[in-house]
Amino acid sequence: MNEEFLLASASPLQLIFVCSIAFILSVLGGMSGYGAGLVMPVFMTPVIGISNVIPVMAVTMLINTGFRSMAFWRDIQWKQVKLMLMFGLPSCIAGAYCYTLLSSRWIALILGCFLLASIPLRRFMNHLDFKLSDNGLRASGIGFGFINGGMAGTGIILISILMSAGLHSVTLIATDAIISTTLAVFKIAVYGSNDKLNIDLIAVGMLVGLCMAPGGFIARRLLNHVPVKVHAWVMEVVVFFGSMLFIWRALW
Repeated sequence: MNEEFLLASASPLQLIFVCSIAFILSVLGGMSGYGAGLVMPVFMTPVIGISNVIPVMAVTMLINTGFRSMAFWRDIQWKQVKLMLMFGLPSCIAGAYCYTLLSSRWIALILGCFLLASIPLRRFMNHLDFKLSDNGLRASGIGFGFINGGMAGTGIILISILMSAGLHSVTLIATDAIISTTLAVFKIAVYGSNDKLNIDLIAVGMLVGLCMAPGGFIARRLLNHVPVKVHAWVMEVVVFFGSMLFIWRALW
């Protein structure tokens, strides 16, 4: 079972702070396709507890990427969506179920290690120059789906896969958003059926997600005018300290 959380017991100031951070991150994430899912767990954990973070983030990102999908709807590349979900969807369900078997200590350790690894991973994958065939995209969907099922902040992996499939700029952001939205629906179904989500947690996820919703529309207007490299460095600093916090909680 999850760490007990009651929405009525949450501090209004905490919720306002988390929602404000969520809005800022949604704009930054909307311009790059990743970042919000990596950083949000750092700010949400003190409010809802470590074992609740991934399920609540699934609800939050469903709303966030859902609105982003609408903002970029006409740019979605449906061929790549179908190829990624062909095997990515079943493996995502498997990954989500594996998550439900973990204790809060293991969740903190795995999340911390994943966040820490995401920093060099982003830089490494940004420098790769290879192209994925249709079969490569199907195979990549298996690995990505499983990781996505039990983790938050996997956008950097999906973005790198789609870039290798030849997508860029708005088509990249649009296709990433609809794939993430689809996987989030099934993750929520798995978490809910295994007592990892209740009404209070869903309410928090929806509240934060709604605060992130306008970010996709704002990001679309800014995408061609604002460079995204600066915010990547800021994200890395926050992710690094957040990962250290999760690892510390797991070990001590």
